[in-house]
Amino acid sequence: MAEAQAKFLTGNLFVHISVMASTFSIGLMAVFAVDFIDMIFIAMLGKEELAAAVGYAAAILFFNTSFGIGMAIAAGALVARALGEGNAVQAETRKTHALAYGAIFGICFAAVVWTQLPWLVTLMGATGETADLALSYLRITVPALPFLMIGIIGGAILRAHGDARRAMMSTIWGGLVNAVLDPILIFGLGLELTGAALASVAANIAIAVMALRPIIRFYGGLGRPQLGPMLRDLGPILAIAAPAILTQIATPVGQAIVTRAMAQFGEAAVAGMAIVGRLTPLAFAIIFALSGAVGPILGQNFGARDHARVRRGFNDAVLFTALVIALVSAVLFALRGPIADLFDAQGVTRELVFLFCGPLSLLFFFNGVLFVGNAAFNNMGRPLYSTALNWGRNTLGMVPLVLGGAWLLGPAGVLIGQALAGVIFGSIAWALARRVMREAMVDAGPVAASEFGRQGRLMSLFHLRR
Repeated sequence: MAEAQAKFLTGNLFVHISVMASTFSIGLMAVFAVDFIDMIFIAMLGKEELAAAVGYAAAILFFNTSFGIGMAIAAGALVARALGEGNAVQAETRKTHALAYGAIFGICFAAVVWTQLPWLVTLMGATGETADLALSYLRITVPALPFLMIGIIGGAILRAHGDARRAMMSTIWGGLVNAVLDPILIFGLGLELTGAALASVAANIAIAVMALRPIIRFYGGLGRPQLGPMLRDLGPILAIAAPAILTQIATPVGQAIVTRAMAQFGEAAVAGMAIVGRLTPLAFAIIFALSGAVGPILGQNFGARDHARVRRGFNDAVLFTALVIALVSAVLFALRGPIADLFDAQGVTRELVFLFCGPLSLLFFFNGVLFVGNAAFNNMGRPLYSTALNWGRNTLGMVPLVLGGAWLLGPAGVLIGQALAGVIFGSIAWALARRVMREAMVDAGPVAASEFGRQGRLMSLFHLRR
């Protein structure tokens, strides 16, 4: 336990961030790669309405996944903070209670979504056979989402202990299960979209099992939840989880706006958006992982009151984001033709894939900055800032830019408007995070404030040379 507590309190922060984000992203890529392969298999069936149905379903499933990520942020932040403060008993208790609440809330949320599926599919703009296909896919996958939520929370707890490898392996096992079952069910048994849904259910169960197994074996297991202590922990959990869930749900709201705007241009445009939607998390899995990976690092150092180190961690995370975006964007641009050919993309579908693999992928840097800012806010006691920024991006920023882009430029304008909203609010998150860290330094005293000033003048890259 002492080793876990000191995991991020010493050593090179850029290395910690790189290792945590890289290992977490490998696990995410295992899942995202299978989703990507799903799209390739579905495209091979030669039915455009199937690809469009997946696009509509993904926008709805995003709500459930985002709910789980919000709970995981709370669990990871609370456990990491308790470890940083040296309170092992509190860390163990909150681990158990976070998983219990995750299971309870996950079942309730999935049940509500399942009862509203026809209305949600219609709201996304799906009609006719495409709507029926999306609905059948969702009716199979939504009931299994609580298992995914438990797996996500379990992974966050493992990362709070500094065990990035086992957190990564839980999602890799889920990806392997999905990868094996997909071709068997989709092609071997001829189940097509239903087969893809059943494979996803099995993968969610595998992720939950493989995330809980190391917690039970290596980190004290799970205690028996008791009503009194659970009620006492509900406040601290909800204090982070409620705004974190609201923050995360803002993203699928924005995706729903994009999906609805794209629906007016037909199934080919929606299919192109679905391909981009599957390609984005695969290409930038390490950026999606960054918020969850850097959170425990910032949380432990904030709990230890080492504010200068929190500052350096934030700077290193932004630098890491810039390097990854530049490299991945170059690869996407070079391979834009073969990527489009994988899906036999033609016409507007191909145009949208090419647009993403060009300038729009570079603009994802600002989304990465927003992710890092969210991690900082959640672990420094300002989770409402994350909520405000994400909702601002996905409503105030997204609606006028996406609708205006659609009116001026058609389907391409939808994606451009979405990217510009990220630029605006990512920039705001960067400036606001610096202010929050400055205030924390000032509150800590003149020595820390002086250190902040020095770090403000020296980029984190220079710390790597020491």
